[in-house]
Amino acid sequence: MTQMEVERVQAIVSSSLTEDNIPTEFIRPEDEQPAITTFHGPIPDIPVIDFSDPDQDNIIRLIANASRDWGIFQIVNHGIPFDLIQALQLVGKQFFNLPQEEKEVYAKPPSAHTIEGYGSKVGEDVNRKKNWSDYLFHRIWPASCINHQFWPKNPPSYRAVNEEYAQEVRKVVDKLFKWLSIGLGLEADVLKEGAGGEEIEYLMKINYYPPCPRPDLTLGVASHTDLSAMTVLVPNEVPGLQVFKDDHWIDAKYIPGALIVHIGDQIEILSNGKYKAVLHRTTVDKKKTRMSWPVFLEPPGEFVVGPLPQLVDPQNPPKYKPKKFKDYSYCKLNKLPQ
Repeated sequence: MTQMEVERVQAIVSSSLTEDNIPTEFIRPEDEQPAITTFHGPIPDIPVIDFSDPDQDNIIRLIANASRDWGIFQIVNHGIPFDLIQALQLVGKQFFNLPQEEKEVYAKPPSAHTIEGYGSKVGEDVNRKKNWSDYLFHRIWPASCINHQFWPKNPPSYRAVNEEYAQEVRKVVDKLFKWLSIGLGLEADVLKEGAGGEEIEYLMKINYYPPCPRPDLTLGVASHTDLSAMTVLVPNEVPGLQVFKDDHWIDAKYIPGALIVHIGDQIEILSNGKYKAVLHRTTVDKKKTRMSWPVFLEPPGEFVVGPLPQLVDPQNPPKYKPKKFKDYSYCKLNKLPQ
């Protein structure tokens, strides 16, 4: 597929947009338009959890409550150095600032079964609408899953920064799995083992949401829950993440240096619905580029995920059927019933 056949949102923005119009395929139905559907009343904030709290039982309680009630929380004092987070943001931004043809070198091959690479579309949209975003996907752990053909060679520090971030984020993820597991009344290692153990794949995505003349009409990403077990996300300073809570779409506050943790579908399944995958979407900005760096923690494709036996009994029958992760993903991305 040539570059001309795949239109990148970034390229649309830099070419021909007038002040106040966007192509119709980006205009959402009214029940999805952010101007109409965002709630502006008094609203609780997404829980913020301080990992430096000496009272570990308190951290576990807060994480479990947030995962039950919200499916999302922010963590501060998590141990990943702030300058490393800034470096991750910088090299991602530098990649997206490259000339278009240089980015296309990393394009997701059209026929490939991989999700990795540079692109503009994931899965089918029910209304055939497009998201106001481009992205880059590549795995960062375990080493056996890494395919460097999808890692930018420019900027030159891209690889080293992502390798260092992978090591740091793994430490945070291990704590999260342990504390989420204990929060369900289980042994510390049960939840991680149920999601793939040491074979869990860390899939980095850079989301790039260019400025948009009509942010009131479109979305960077339409509402969804994540396929993953869990997602650990670094945002930039341009707000846009919205969470669906108590029948309202509410804005996530930006906290510099914080990580945003989403409970994904696989942990909801493993917990038999005790922890909730968060329904969320992304809005875009009229003047500024929003970016985010989620790492999706996914079981290997052949790995079967189902409700943990410890959480199933006659009073709590299984709410989900066990399924290979690749089959679950295929159904979800193609809007087929599970």
